[in-house]
Amino acid sequence: MFKKGIKLSSFILIISTINLLLYHLPVYRFTLENYHGKNLDKILLILSLAVLILALNAFIFYLALFISRFIGKFFLVLFTNISAIAIYFINTYNVIIDKTMIGNILNTNFDESTSFLSFGFVLYLILMGIVPSVFIIKIKIIKEGYKKTLKHIFLTLLFIIGLAYINSSNWLWIDKNSKALGGLAMPWSYVVNLNRFYYHKSLENQEQILLPDATLKDDEKSVVVLVIGESARSKNFSLYGYKKNTNPLLSKINNVYIYKANSCATYTTAGVKCILEHENSSRLNEILPNYLFRNDVEVIWRTNNWGEPNIKIKNYQKAGDLEKKCQGSGCDYDEILLTNLKEQIQSSKKNKILLVLHTSTSHGPTYYKKYPPKFNKFTPVCKSVELGKCTQEELINAYNNTIVYTDYILATLIEKLKQLDEYNSLMFYVSDHGESLGEKNLYMHGIPKSIAPKEQLDIPFIVWQSNNSRKLKKNEFLLQHNVFHSVLDFLAIESPIYDKNMSIFKE
Repeated sequence: MFKKGIKLSSFILIISTINLLLYHLPVYRFTLENYHGKNLDKILLILSLAVLILALNAFIFYLALFISRFIGKFFLVLFTNISAIAIYFINTYNVIIDKTMIGNILNTNFDESTSFLSFGFVLYLILMGIVPSVFIIKIKIIKEGYKKTLKHIFLTLLFIIGLAYINSSNWLWIDKNSKALGGLAMPWSYVVNLNRFYYHKSLENQEQILLPDATLKDDEKSVVVLVIGESARSKNFSLYGYKKNTNPLLSKINNVYIYKANSCATYTTAGVKCILEHENSSRLNEILPNYLFRNDVEVIWRTNNWGEPNIKIKNYQKAGDLEKKCQGSGCDYDEILLTNLKEQIQSSKKNKILLVLHTSTSHGPTYYKKYPPKFNKFTPVCKSVELGKCTQEELINAYNNTIVYTDYILATLIEKLKQLDEYNSLMFYVSDHGESLGEKNLYMHGIPKSIAPKEQLDIPFIVWQSNNSRKLKKNEFLLQHNVFHSVLDFLAIESPIYDKNMSIFKE
């Protein structure tokens, strides 16, 4: 079949149809679930979207192949395989490939990316990526003349314009849901959003905007330890009323306070940035560790994670840097961040110290690998990266065990701080974002905030202080930005950008 070759227009029709059938089921499913008009209108809208996707892809593919068959085929093969991978993640985890998800993908390290490998992933890649690619590579394309090409282009554009006019009554709905629809349309979801991501990244790479200089109001020895959680949602903390005891240690410690809080984003990069900023802004303002370091505060950053903003301090330590001095099985997990922590604080020559611990404890999909076996309190646990194949009980058990482990890390940290008699100590635990565990058929995180469920936004905000010398505000609903001002308040740092209303402490 097609031994003598196939005309360009016929080839484009076949490829565009394959693209429509293989990679756009989520578009139709989203429309069915979210369009609340009459059934006939819903069917017509789905048909119109299908035809529109077919026509737009045909138009772009036709131009690319007409200009260069080699380059056109190269990009078709590339798009086919990337679309196969994208549709696997969309169908398996119900994600949307928008700018934030592109950021998540590009900030994923090797260990995390390999944790997603499964039989289903390989099957998608072979059947929906490699097989169509072989057809694209093998087929001989017969190029058409300029007149015929111009005719095809003109008729396609005219058809698209006509189709848009016919659907004018649905423009409002399409505009309202454009982010979701755009994040599901292949290959443009990742092509367009990849460009958007790098555009915003280029803005971030500009020099940070320095905040006004600060001064230290006293020389009292004070240390703040900020623990940045990963994918922890308050719903599964027994401190917040969860029926299962996931906080057996923290619940018995005095001077532990909890606050209801929201994340400003559903992915690590933006969530961590919000924790470290003094206000919600798209500007590249100087972040807390950089600001304090520049103003003569001892700042130590320890990380077992990634996706962090540009940390400009002297003492930045990755988990690998702590391995030599770490002992025990906990060194393979977030416990490594506690290695010689007390000793490092005591060795500081400065009276004001900020120590940041960036953990990765509750990041999926392999929750069961995020804690030592002795913390396998709730069983059975999910051990599949295709979370939808696990029972709800298995999935939640595995996730709950990460919270139990977090409880242990925080309790151990508090015990270490208690031993620092000469210091007035404060601990914050704030998560970068929450996590979906199958609610509404959503998994993990990264859904655009405008449509994200509360599970991905409601986060724990836990505070412990060594004594009750500072009274805390009660019944407050906090944001991640409260951290910045509360740290300044506790360390007695005077600054023009300090907002007393954003501090968790009473005057």
